[in-house]
Amino acid sequence: MKTLFEQTKLGNISVQNRFLRSATWENMTTEDGQLTDKLYKIYENLAKSGVGLIITGYANIVKEEQPNHGMMGIYDDSFIDEYKKLTNIVHNYNSKIIMQVAYGGTKTKFNLGKRIIYAPSEVAERSTNVVGKAMAKEDINYIINAFANAAKRIQESGFDGIEIHGAHTYLINQFLSPYYNRRTDEYGGSLDNRMRFLLEIYNKVREKVGDKFTILIKLTASEFFQGGLTFDETKLICKKLEEVGVDAIEITGNIHGKAKSMVGEVFDGYRIQEEGYFIEYAKIISNEINIPIITVGGFKNIDKIEKLLNETNIDFFGLSRPLLAEPDLIKRWKSGDRKAAICLSCSKCRTSKGNYCTIFNTCIK
Repeated sequence: MKTLFEQTKLGNISVQNRFLRSATWENMTTEDGQLTDKLYKIYENLAKSGVGLIITGYANIVKEEQPNHGMMGIYDDSFIDEYKKLTNIVHNYNSKIIMQVAYGGTKTKFNLGKRIIYAPSEVAERSTNVVGKAMAKEDINYIINAFANAAKRIQESGFDGIEIHGAHTYLINQFLSPYYNRRTDEYGGSLDNRMRFLLEIYNKVREKVGDKFTILIKLTASEFFQGGLTFDETKLICKKLEEVGVDAIEITGNIHGKAKSMVGEVFDGYRIQEEGYFIEYAKIISNEINIPIITVGGFKNIDKIEKLLNETNIDFFGLSRPLLAEPDLIKRWKSGDRKAAICLSCSKCRTSKGNYCTIFNTCIK
């Protein structure tokens, strides 16, 4: 029988348990993405609490493309020393830390008119209605190299790995999507062509960091609308990523703020679950490929998580909002107190002062 509190390999990382803090935009950096004392404290508390692996909030890879206020930067070498301090803090508590990187693109409305926002095609993002600049080949190369250069900085900063964000309608996801990607060149049309941008990013990152550095990819299970990326396509993408050497895949979805209303709905033949929204999708993928699968979304009950661990091939389980409400949750569960997390999944933790639980854990203001 597999247990949640056992040493487990994730790529080349040895993780003390199967819980991870999934990437969370904390909204607490300086204006240009530098770390603050509040952020150092948040990550120290997460590491203290016994979370096996922490995935940072997503960091922007080019200075001119900051998709949200208060998000981390990794766009030049000035960040390396402060991230060395961060990774040292986390490692002091035997926790591991991976930096997530993304090009946000048209998913947000932050600083519109003040920046060029790239997109595969001039198609409005469905939630923001923002239209980006269709990328020329030189733009594509610029972003590919930006991902790779960011990866090298991440490695030099002492992180245990990198997660490339290919979900949530950010730029990579848009290239994968037949709805957003209307290109007629080698980056559009067939799934092989739509995958090309992601694969070129991965290959360039791997070239920069070498074979031993752990690389994760975050993917949307399905776009959950007619004409979008389907689950059958996502399965094929996962198989290709395993083939080229990706170390693990995180399965998620693009249902921010809509999860409760979508529970029970069926997309591509599978149902959104109340706890572990994307479990049915992650379970199928975990049966079809042989690298670790991570999934996220609505987990609160350790008994249910443990049952899923032993009834599927899913390896790791991500939590975010429950850890905002109850920073010591993993330590509590490990001690034998298996009551469900107190988090209400109300999403009131997103505030203008930063992301913190406004109901149960109001100490960070």
